[in-house]
Amino acid sequence: MSNIRPLTPELAKRAQEELGEVPERIDADIQQLRDWIVKQPHLNARTDDQFLVAFLRGCKYSVEKAKQKLDNYYAMRGAVPELYKDRFVNDAAIDILRSSVYLPLPKPIAPDGPRIHLSRYGVFDTNKYSLSDIIKVRTMLGDIQFRDDDNAMVMGFMEVIDFKGVGPGHIFLFNAVLVKKLAVLGDKAWPYRPKGFHFINVNSACEKIMSLAKSMMSDKIKKRFHVHTNYESLYKHIPKECLPAEYGGSNGTIVAGVKEWENKLLSYKEYFEEDAKYGTNEKLRRGRPFNSESLFGIEGSFRKLDID
Repeated sequence: MSNIRPLTPELAKRAQEELGEVPERIDADIQQLRDWIVKQPHLNARTDDQFLVAFLRGCKYSVEKAKQKLDNYYAMRGAVPELYKDRFVNDAAIDILRSSVYLPLPKPIAPDGPRIHLSRYGVFDTNKYSLSDIIKVRTMLGDIQFRDDDNAMVMGFMEVIDFKGVGPGHIFLFNAVLVKKLAVLGDKAWPYRPKGFHFINVNSACEKIMSLAKSMMSDKIKKRFHVHTNYESLYKHIPKECLPAEYGGSNGTIVAGVKEWENKLLSYKEYFEEDAKYGTNEKLRRGRPFNSESLFGIEGSFRKLDID
């Protein structure tokens, strides 16, 4: 019997309807994925049930797609070192988390609905951290969600991106290559699905960044970009009460949310230390090795970017 956390009745129903989850078959699907991992000479991956079921759910139980996504998830560690090298729970990670630049909110949009994420790129100290430092911590919280957050894994997530406070220092750090890599990671390596990106407090400089970022996304993701000129427009997609108190809602406070995630991240300290040993050895891969060129096709392009 698999060691996966039982879903709530509401989520179990949605998992069956939307992902094709068949409770009686989960053990066999997990075992099939595990057997495949063991046979891959290039792949050193985690094989516990809760981790593997995240990839099965993220791929709607296509075992072939789950294999591919899991392989990419580990191959990206070598291909995107700026996000995956030295991914440890240290003072910098805690400091970035405390800035509240990124926060998954406590309550999902409904008991059987997606998780809500809040990103506030105007609040971090650009003299101390780069954009890749910020995103690295975000990937760590994402990894914890893959294991712990059934709403995110079954129903995906909706993200509110607040550009309030984004100034020249933040815009200077914008990195088109990194954004392109994130688009590929989101599409090909991470097992949870974005249901919508909702932008607020967008000034003209941020608009340029957004349109550039959007140009690198797949058509499917582009359709999920929504720019709101006011909060009323945002509330049509994400009800006011689903936002934190600082945004007029009742979904916790940012300070309490950060504290909760800080405790959670600290509890995963050993997990991330151990996680450093997993990855791919591309020399042992049968066929063409996965690297920056083959995964992103961007080596040499986007070297310089002018934003007037």
